[in-house]
Amino acid sequence: MKYRKRPVEVEALRWTGANYADMETFLESPRNGFFFGDKLHLLMGVNDVVCLPGTWIVKGATGGYHPVPGPVFDQVYDATEVMHHPV
Repeated sequence: MKYRKRPVEVEALRWTGANYADMETFLESPRNGFFFGDKLHLLMGVNDVVCLPGTWIVKGATGGYHPVPGPVFDQVYDATEVMHHPV
């Protein structure tokens, strides 16, 4: 059988290796993740996943966080709202 994902709107933020404050707010850190240099350690139950710059962190419909590599994110997700940060 084949399946298709239901169209569910999710929140996501791309880890740049330098956007610590934005990511900390997004993750409600340190409960869901912590930083070590330019790497983000996303806490996923028993283990943590090391996320390199360019990885998108997606907050799913049930509130859990998971990493999605940049190229995969670009194929699977479309922006529904664009956030602009003042320079």
